[in-house]
Amino acid sequence: MELGLVGLGKMGGNMRERIRRAGHTVIGYDRNPDVADVHSLEELVGKLKGPRVVWVMVPAGAATQSTVDELAALLEPGDVVVDGGNSRWTDDEKHAVELGIKGIGFVDCGVSGGVWGLENGYALMYGGDVENIAKVQPVFDALKPEGDFGSVHAGKVGAGHFSKMVHNGIEYAMMQAYAEGWELLEKVDSVTDVREVFRSWQEGTVIRSWLLDLAVNALDEDEHLEKLKGFAQDSGEGRWTVEAAIDHSVPLPAITASLFARFASRQDDSPQMKMIAALRNQFGGHAVEKA
Repeated sequence: MELGLVGLGKMGGNMRERIRRAGHTVIGYDRNPDVADVHSLEELVGKLKGPRVVWVMVPAGAATQSTVDELAALLEPGDVVVDGGNSRWTDDEKHAVELGIKGIGFVDCGVSGGVWGLENGYALMYGGDVENIAKVQPVFDALKPEGDFGSVHAGKVGAGHFSKMVHNGIEYAMMQAYAEGWELLEKVDSVTDVREVFRSWQEGTVIRSWLLDLAVNALDEDEHLEKLKGFAQDSGEGRWTVEAAIDHSVPLPAITASLFARFASRQDDSPQMKMIAALRNQFGGHAVEKA
């Protein structure tokens, strides 16, 4: 099938390549002309045959809103817009209504996989009507990991991004637990090789995970994380998860504490946040601050 892809950064660029490897045609637009296939959204839409599918991978908020607004003026009834960025689920509901007035379908898709997704595949959580999902399904199949899992129609519009938001909240708490354990091991005199303790946990333990593997990768590159500053940004989903928990009276003590720990990292050079920063850089290519 043909796909228009808007936003060719760290995620979008690799997604374009993975979709092409599966035999589909991807026409990509980005403000950076060095990576773009076309030079405007209008040119992108003009090169696609109807019914068109245009996937948006730009930052949440104003950038996504302006892109959706422009596509609404260019697309036709029966076309579909997919928001694959990290938008808030409430924005999805608004976009679906705005596009629906013009007969244009809307699908929200939470995407996880970071810089490793090109080779390993992307975990996908999407929301929307069945008929709109069907128009995008070949692309979902191309992006997902091999095997039976890694892709889910989570529910109606907003369900995809809500699921990805909760996924990221859990991710916050898991990273925080590894970071706290690492700091405690580093503090005691009796443990002389913390990196190898972490490595030993990669097999046979109940806490083995891909995040643990990435922690070992980070320690192999910088055994005591001395090159990093203990500062970790939060990308928004952690806050939204806690806000949603308050709205629905659901207790989330671990996720909430992990979010607050990131706030604390901005006040002092936190050893725990060195591990959080290292993990975020490993799985998502997120920027780190040098010590």
